[in-house]
Amino acid sequence: MNRHLTLRTLALAAVAVGVIGGAVVAQTQPLPGIQWDVRRLDNLDRNVRRLERAITQRNAQGEPVLVESDPELVALQGRVSIMDRRLQDMERTVQRVNADLERLTFQLDESDRDNAALRARLADAEGRLGTIEQAREAAETAAREAEEAAARSPTGDAVSDLAAARALLTTDPARGRAALELVASTWADTPSGREATWRIGDIIRAGGDQAGAVQQYAQALQGWPTEGWAGEVTLKLARGLEATNRDAQACAALGEYDRRYAETSTPGLRAIASQTRAQANCR
Repeated sequence: MNRHLTLRTLALAAVAVGVIGGAVVAQTQPLPGIQWDVRRLDNLDRNVRRLERAITQRNAQGEPVLVESDPELVALQGRVSIMDRRLQDMERTVQRVNADLERLTFQLDESDRDNAALRARLADAEGRLGTIEQAREAAETAAREAEEAAARSPTGDAVSDLAAARALLTTDPARGRAALELVASTWADTPSGREATWRIGDIIRAGGDQAGAVQQYAQALQGWPTEGWAGEVTLKLARGLEATNRDAQACAALGEYDRRYAETSTPGLRAIASQTRAQANCR
């Protein structure tokens, strides 16, 4: 029985190898492939069974059937073994390539992170350099303006220039005003320059130009300075605004006076504030 199974197995293997061999040959020769279906497979099975019976009968009659290996089958098996080894080699190669790709991808990600960090540091350095450059330009501008102011200044000092201008007002008002204007332009951002500005406003107001005086007072009070004259000049601004029919702005100026200067003002100035508030109909 085992012999019969072996013969049958060999016959089926021979047919299967024939099918595989036909497929291999078909890759190199343009032969039409066999279309295996249920009917053909049933016929093949019946033929194999007939072959088994015939071999069994001949063996029973004392005429053994010797099954020799087909050289083509042996050659085909060798080719299949070679192809299997090559496939295994290809699989190992693909695995190595995949590992290399993963390693390269990781390195590329690290490079991207490093580049991003470098770009951030470069942007920060550029920002710092820009700040330093701006500071340097501002310092150079301030130094240049100071040199120009010193060149225009009669005494080279803002306080001394203002004192000289005020003294000149008592002897020569026209030259005194010109001296105040020089102080205001030369030392514009200093307390002396601001004081010269509002004193020019007093001269303009004395000439009957309330609107022009308001401009001078407002310019002197930019940023709401803390000098001792700031409260009085704020009231002068409010009175000028009320005199030019700008009551809402006058009330706003009085509000700043109350918040910033009223507490340290004299009773006389607080009285002027109350009077101006009534005249401007402030609530």
